[in-house]
Amino acid sequence: MSSLQQYGLLLGITIGTVGFVLSLFALARTFGKARREPGKDVPATAGQLSRDPVWVRYHARYYGYALLFLAFDMEMAFMYPWAVVYKQVGLVALLDMGVFLAILFLGLLYGWSQGALRRQ
Repeated sequence: MSSLQQYGLLLGITIGTVGFVLSLFALARTFGKARREPGKDVPATAGQLSRDPVWVRYHARYYGYALLFLAFDMEMAFMYPWAVVYKQVGLVALLDMGVFLAILFLGLLYGWSQGALRRQ
């Protein structure tokens, strides 16, 4: 199969998928009636109307938790491809990951020293 045929096949699959999704959307719009009810646009919690406004700001103390989560989430995102190629690259990959984990550990120590891990 030539590369032109492969691209044609890919284009056909893409057009078929988009057409299928659009046909399902059109089918749902045709048979499903959207009814406007006054209660649908009101923010509610467990069936009760909310006392608080919808657009509330979160307290600044949660930003530390969010940053630590992102740091360790990125760690896992980088460790998976590293684990895949570790056997091929060898000691250099091990040292690179050690430096990466050391930098993340320094960030964890900094967050700990600033009280980001203290329970409020």
